[in-house]
Amino acid sequence: MPKILVVGDLMMDHYIWGSCERISPEAPVQVVLKNSESKRLGGCGNVISNLIALGADTGVISVLGDDETGRQISKLLDECGAKSELVLKERGRKSSQKSRIIVSHQQVLRLDTESVQEITLSDEIIAKFPQILKNYDIVLLSDYAKGVLSQHLCTQIIKITKDASKMVLVDPKGKDYSKYWGATLLTPNRKEASQALNRVLKDDESIKWALKQLKERYGLKYGLITLSEQGIGLYDGRDFSQYEALAKEVFDVTGAGDSVLATLGYCLADGFSISQAIQTANLAAAVVVGKVGSADASWSEINALKSSKNGFLRKIITQNELKHIKNGKKIIFTNGCFDILHFGHISYLEKAKNLGDILVVGLNTDRSIKALKGEQRPINSQNDRAAMLAALECVDFVVLFDDDTPLNLIKELQPDILVKGADYAGKSVVGAEFAGEVRLIEFIEGKSTTNLIKKIQNEC
Repeated sequence: MPKILVVGDLMMDHYIWGSCERISPEAPVQVVLKNSESKRLGGCGNVISNLIALGADTGVISVLGDDETGRQISKLLDECGAKSELVLKERGRKSSQKSRIIVSHQQVLRLDTESVQEITLSDEIIAKFPQILKNYDIVLLSDYAKGVLSQHLCTQIIKITKDASKMVLVDPKGKDYSKYWGATLLTPNRKEASQALNRVLKDDESIKWALKQLKERYGLKYGLITLSEQGIGLYDGRDFSQYEALAKEVFDVTGAGDSVLATLGYCLADGFSISQAIQTANLAAAVVVGKVGSADASWSEINALKSSKNGFLRKIITQNELKHIKNGKKIIFTNGCFDILHFGHISYLEKAKNLGDILVVGLNTDRSIKALKGEQRPINSQNDRAAMLAALECVDFVVLFDDDTPLNLIKELQPDILVKGADYAGKSVVGAEFAGEVRLIEFIEGKSTTNLIKKIQNEC
């Protein structure tokens, strides 16, 4: 297991999920009815979450404010399994929080609370850094320009890490990259590289020029630029290479850069070549941009995407993989046969998704459906039913279960909300004791697989 040390700006990503049905009479703005909210690690915390999802042993160095947000960030670090090697509290500093309001999976507003002045605790970090570094294979610097990674701190961390013959990877910020001199590589995107080098990068020749400039101007081992849908460009001192991104619809680019940094760091620490590391990072980015908000990519998702041209099939996971999907997110679970997918199903699943961050659907196998409904069912095979559910935008994961009830699945997942149909009102719900709460959702009258089958039989 790679041991990776992350140094950078920790933040709180605060999401408020709601719905909107009217415009305010006070001003031309949406009136949002809050359905739920969640808090997760942001900033370099998103790099940490990605590393944890990949299975890395992850340590953290950062500085927070001595405030409630800072205490919540520290708690989230503990809960996700990261080791707070040196997370200092600075009096008078505001811990960073980004509050986002999401309506129908679209961000409509962001409110930031933060301090951006340089920290006053750099010397304390530098003094303790060599001893901490002994326990790690590689260092990742995640710079969000909030004051932690000052010129002095970056210079010293890179020097100490190189002297220890270890790699240091940097996600840079700002126009002046001089403080990153001597790092193994930087991961700017096209726009960031353009600003740093003061030249518009619009074609292959200008990108090659930029890759070479980054490597030579800042004493890097590799020149690297992320190019969005065009993938990642690399200059290793001899050759220029471009690694194509996986062609897929981009839903939300939030956190994709963090996923690239984390995956590159994990792979290089684990002995991958730079070419293998970049190809894997491209896959991780493809997973992440298909999700809402800051997200991470697990090895199961990366491998599924690698082996399938149909990216949505990555959503079909095994029960053993459930433990990798939570990471502080609000999990919604529901289950069913979903034999002939119809509008009633889609409406029900959309409403369930709006209750939280991740919707997991437990799907009865063919055997369990026969036990419940008779030998004539299901109409569609379990693989077809799983693929159709996975193709829905509102469904994040599909898990097949062969038991007569989803009890073991719910026990393993421990969802925040267990969703059932409104016909369960007043009834005992299987697995309720392992869920945070049970929510009931109304079905659309007349919409059911049984009714569809009867209609087809009557018309034949």
